[in-house]
Amino acid sequence: MKRCFGVQELYAQYHDQEWGVPVHDDRLLFEMLILEGAQAGLSWETILKRRQGYRDAFYNFDVVQVAKMSDEQLEALRNNEGIIRNRLKIYSTRQNAQVFMQIQKEFGSFDAYLWRFVKNQQLVALRKSMTDVPVSNAESDALSKDLKKRGMKFVGSTIMYAYMQAVGLVNDHIVDCWRYGK
Repeated sequence: MKRCFGVQELYAQYHDQEWGVPVHDDRLLFEMLILEGAQAGLSWETILKRRQGYRDAFYNFDVVQVAKMSDEQLEALRNNEGIIRNRLKIYSTRQNAQVFMQIQKEFGSFDAYLWRFVKNQQLVALRKSMTDVPVSNAESDALSKDLKKRGMKFVGSTIMYAYMQAVGLVNDHIVDCWRYGK
């Protein structure tokens, strides 16, 4: 089976079951938003290995619960080896949850807000190799700019492009990958 990436089991599972698959569930959209931000400066494998730790630390990504976390709760997470213990990343989770909820209120769901950046249609590329995959595009630039304006953190254009790939707004599977076109 030809894959874009993912020889190691954790990566292969992520590639085969999640990457590029359109997501419309706000809880999962929030989870992936937080995980992509946590990945900044690190490998995705590092985050995948800690995914359950993040679920445990952040109420399985219940946005309402995360938005209400106290400074004391967030500070305690700096000792949690199950997550990335960067203070700014930990505190941004609460901030981003609060903004996420404002977006849900304004648009009815985060899903409705997010998918409008691609006109409610997955962007499908014709990539021959992973070296053809860009690190950002006009849509990730616009999404990043809007989220920053609303007060979110760790949502730069490169992070947002990776997020768009992760939740299926963009299908960057290479053309000879078994997942391409699925």
